[in-house]
Amino acid sequence: MAVIDGDKNNFKSEVLDYKGTVMVDFFAHWCGPCKMTGPIIDQLSDELKDVKFVKVDVDVNPDLSQEYSVFSIPTFVIFKDGAPANQFVGAMGKEGFLAEIKKVAS
Repeated sequence: MAVIDGDKNNFKSEVLDYKGTVMVDFFAHWCGPCKMTGPIIDQLSDELKDVKFVKVDVDVNPDLSQEYSVFSIPTFVIFKDGAPANQFVGAMGKEGFLAEIKKVAS
């Protein structure tokens, strides 16, 4: 499944109304750690068919960033059935992301 570009117009339908697990990546194009994690998120979206991945550009969507208390990037929020279930900050490797997703998706 491809990573979806999230914004204020589709966040409700893609994340909040979704029944299942969604990992939202709050990022910025100028952010070095965000650039490092981008390919990992893309890879995970191809491998994990039961998890939806959404990227939200904090520069374009400051209201969403504020609503989910995004003060540093990258920030990741994992939603389960439309509710935030796990939130963490910072770049990590594939195994780290899998461990965070497993906390919610299992």
